[in-house]
Amino acid sequence: MERPRRGSLGALLLVFALVGLGVAGYLLGVRLFGEAPVCGPSTGCETVQQSKYSVVLGIPVAAWGSAFSLAVVVLAVRWWHAADRRALLAAYLLLLAGTLAVAVLTYLELFIIHAVCAWCVSYATAVVASLVTAGLALRKS
Repeated sequence: MERPRRGSLGALLLVFALVGLGVAGYLLGVRLFGEAPVCGPSTGCETVQQSKYSVVLGIPVAAWGSAFSLAVVVLAVRWWHAADRRALLAAYLLLLAGTLAVAVLTYLELFIIHAVCAWCVSYATAVVASLVTAGLALRKS
């Protein structure tokens, strides 16, 4: 019996989730080592990292992002490998919440902190791209 194929959407969802995990992991690493993220000529990344909004419930936002992204990676692999539609639906619902979270964080960057972190924008883009991909996959399946 041939397993159903998830095709390019499965690979794309996994790539976006891995990009998000990589960005969040980098930001967590520099945070834990007390370093400033490399942000080119801009100081926005350092400003955002040092703001009071970079920690939620005593845990760095980058740790929350890493855990979130790891969960999306696991769900994407489960869906892509085993054709488990429940994993795709769980990823989609998680990504809805994640998109809301990055929207709030982007608002804070723009209107409260008055600094933009290129890494944070990259992470938010990966989350939204993952949401769109998961939505297209749900619609297709």
